[in-house]
Amino acid sequence: MTILSDLVFIFAGDMTNFIPIFPLAVVVYPGEVMHLHIFEPRYKQLIRECQESSRPFGIPSVVNDKLQDMGTLVEVTEIVQEYQNGELDIRTKGLKVFRILEVIKQIPDKLYSGAIVNYPHNEDDAGNRALMQKVVFGVKELHRMLNVSKDFRKSEDQLKSYDVAHHAGLSLEEEYEVLGLMNELQRQEYIRRHLEKVLPMLQEMEQLKEKVKLNGHFRNLSAFDLDIE
Repeated sequence: MTILSDLVFIFAGDMTNFIPIFPLAVVVYPGEVMHLHIFEPRYKQLIRECQESSRPFGIPSVVNDKLQDMGTLVEVTEIVQEYQNGELDIRTKGLKVFRILEVIKQIPDKLYSGAIVNYPHNEDDAGNRALMQKVVFGVKELHRMLNVSKDFRKSEDQLKSYDVAHHAGLSLEEEYEVLGLMNELQRQEYIRRHLEKVLPMLQEMEQLKEKVKLNGHFRNLSAFDLDIE
């Protein structure tokens, strides 16, 4: 199928791309900068070809050892380091969300696989700023309780759901659910509800911690088990 070499299809007037894919057990969001160490021969070939031709590739998420339908198109912004054995350290940036229509496991003369994908319409406006302020406040409170700090490199009034989703204590499954929401307001509300559930649990743990400190029972804290629905 020679059209594969052009990495593009057009069906029924809608643009549908064939892209090389690099499945990973992560969720990448549009706008996210991610560093990767490339060591497998098939992905060294993929990165080299994409970098030389200035073409993006897809990172579909793998959740619970299963390739999912959704992923994010990314571009190689920099090859940070090249090793003598051909391994690479690269910097990538997320571009847009895609949905896999069909996986192409074998591509002629290529070590890597690909997929036919389309790009769902993504409402990526500001959403609800008042709601986003609540989300940011909740994330900051979460970090305070966990004694961690995060510099988002943006002012708070510029932050969107994609900027904070990795830092809100979501599981991989939950991060993937956020990826599947094609509306900024929905993403904000999802994270808000998560924080609304998690923060009281942490507050209870903080209070328990203080009680344990006062009573001197540090050795028993790790054995404490909460049945949380």
